Amino acid sequence: MATFISVPLKKSSEVDLVKPLSKFVTATYPTGEDQAEYFRAVEEVNKLRKSALGRPLDKHESSLEILLRYYDQLCSIEPKFPFTELCLTFTWRDAFDKGSLFGGSVKLALASIGYEKTCVLFNVGALASQIAAEQNLDNDEGLKAAAKFYQLASGVFAHIKDTVLSALNREPTMDISPETVGTLSQIMLSQAQEVFVLKATADKMKDAIIAKLANQAADYYGDAFKQCQYKENLPKYFYFQEVLPVLAAKHCMMQATAELHQSTLANQKKKFGEEIARLQHATELVKTAASRYDEYVNVKDLSDKINRALTAAKKDNDFIYHDRVPEVKDLEHIGKASLVKATAVQTPLSQKFTDLFEKMVPMAVQQSVSTANSRKADTVNRLIGSMREATNLCNGVLASLNLPAALEDLSGEAVPQSILEKSRAVVQQGGLQSIEQLIKDLPELLTRNREILDESLRMLDGEETTDNELRTKFNQRWSRTPSGDLYKPLRAEGNNFSNILDKAVQADQVVKERYNAHCEMIALLCKSESELSSAIPSANPAKTLQGSEVVNVLRAQLAQLDELKREREVMEGEIKSVTFDMTTKFLTALAQDGAINEEVLTSGELDTRYGSHIQRVQQNLRRQEDLLSQIQVSHQEFSALKQSNSEANNREDVLKKLASAHDSYIEISSNIREGTKFYNDLTEILLKFQNKCSDIVFARKTERDELLKELQQSIAREPSAPSFNVPSYQSNTPAPASSTPSPAPRTVFNPQQPQGKPQPPARPPPPNIPIQAASMSVPVNAPMAPYY
Repeated sequence: MATFISVPLKKSSEVDLVKPLSKFVTATYPTGEDQAEYFRAVEEVNKLRKSALGRPLDKHESSLEILLRYYDQLCSIEPKFPFTELCLTFTWRDAFDKGSLFGGSVKLALASIGYEKTCVLFNVGALASQIAAEQNLDNDEGLKAAAKFYQLASGVFAHIKDTVLSALNREPTMDISPETVGTLSQIMLSQAQEVFVLKATADKMKDAIIAKLANQAADYYGDAFKQCQYKENLPKYFYFQEVLPVLAAKHCMMQATAELHQSTLANQKKKFGEEIARLQHATELVKTAASRYDEYVNVKDLSDKINRALTAAKKDNDFIYHDRVPEVKDLEHIGKASLVKATAVQTPLSQKFTDLFEKMVPMAVQQSVSTANSRKADTVNRLIGSMREATNLCNGVLASLNLPAALEDLSGEAVPQSILEKSRAVVQQGGLQSIEQLIKDLPELLTRNREILDESLRMLDGEETTDNELRTKFNQRWSRTPSGDLYKPLRAEGNNFSNILDKAVQADQVVKERYNAHCEMIALLCKSESELSSAIPSANPAKTLQGSEVVNVLRAQLAQLDELKREREVMEGEIKSVTFDMTTKFLTALAQDGAINEEVLTSGELDTRYGSHIQRVQQNLRRQEDLLSQIQVSHQEFSALKQSNSEANNREDVLKKLASAHDSYIEISSNIREGTKFYNDLTEILLKFQNKCSDIVFARKTERDELLKELQQSIAREPSAPSFNVPSYQSNTPAPASSTPSPAPRTVFNPQQPQGKPQPPARPPPPNIPIQAASMSVPVNAPMAPYY
């Protein structure tokens, strides 16, 4: 092994980023310039991954730049794409495990962008260590470059140590485990410090400084050696079996270098005995390194330099100074000086980084915008709902009082004009036949949505059952993420859809009951004027009421009520027309605070946009409440003036029912149309949900088949039957008399000779599960129309 230590690169399997990312873009962003730009960006990211991981990389800074750019792009797209829903699985092999005779190398497959980032960052540190090891340390530029890249590698491995467990949420492979990367970080820091020792020596700095630098390097190497030696599982790697002697040798050499330069400092202070003691200690350290680790490091130059200095120092002391040589333990400790620091990992790592998805907002902002839109919709629906509820209340009160028909029917014979207008309105909207057809279509729409949802959940159930069976069969060999964990968000979404459908069924039932209650009167409204006049009982004329003050007051109050209704219609249009986008505010909050307080920001904006509308609606509702009270009082006076007879009461009762039937018809018709639109909109959303389930099930099946294939190959490489040694007392050949036991002869099975036991039948091949084709479109939730 070379004197300086480098780290091998991890290898990854090929992954297609284009399909899942493009489908998300298609489902989330409308067709246009932005969408086309995102498609191009997805292609660039996929090419960048192939350049960074799909081919061997040269030990050059340009190759490192490719890795850095890919890592920066991963950091950029992580918050902007829902990777947990895309089911992108990344497979990486252990960098240090070279595999065994009967199986492949250790690898791990996870559907985690954090895992991909961690492994790419590991390769950044590994390649940085290789580039540093290739530098020419005989010139100043090479020394500076080596120190820079070793510190970068140290910082990268330290960053992985701190983040790997949270990024993966499971136990990683040994090469990226905290104990392994922590040790690698210490090794890289030690080598960077050694490079500074070489530079200080080349720059002919003071011996006191070089001694402190070398002593610090020896201390770093000692810590790295201890970590390698005592960390669990590390020594089993062949890589670390070769690293350990290098670290031990470097520890001795750096300590010897420190003693050499400190001896020169002692000579300058005329402490000749201390000079000799330090040189003798340095000689012992070099001899230890040469005798134990000569195949790993070359100590000849350092040994010759120390020996020459020791020979000269002894000669001068023996003939001139006669200074006492102290014990090594009595020598003053050499100080330490560190000039190295692990480079902190701060994105972007590449100075040439350009965010390909700069215009795409992060998922946190998208989710906040979605929540803000829901709050806005709730506010709008609440305001409009309160106004419509007030209108329904008003219509109900007037229908119960038979107004305005009672004022129009003072003759007691002709059909009131308001009833005729209501009849024409019902006929124009399709009458009884239209509403019956709409009610008839609702169950079919409901059944269609139920079937789509049930089929989606059945796909998840089937794949999860197969995954659990294979996990039970292969135990720890089945290393992929359980399907049940991946499907939790989809199952929660499916339960939400199921609850929505249940509530829709209840709403359908309420509408049908209301229709049945008013069906007879609605049918009467659909008839001609002559048939309507015949169906309405006649009454004695109340001509005494015509032109009375009570009638005039009541008519004026009804006119004011109509004005309030028209005012609400105008306000409803104004409220619906209010538009605003919270994206900019959320992006600003995320940049400034690192988080989005969506509720506070949205509530403030809603107060600003809808505050005046809320006040106007409240004023309108209060005026209607007062006006309805006045109308009821006036109606009591009006009723007292009317002649009381059974015919008049029957006529008024029928007119009330006809007015109420008209209002119910309008409301029921509106509800059923909203219900039909709701079911149709939900069908599109459920189809997207079904495609999402189909995509993830297809991806899991593909991943499952690959893992099954690898397990089959691994099992096939295992020896079919072990070989046994027959004990000597069972051998036909007598054992020779000897003091040392001879090895038992190996049993040889001859197929021509009969066996004592019949051989078991050959093991059947492992099951081969076929891949089923499935749709690969990835939908995104769309807003649903409010129902009823």
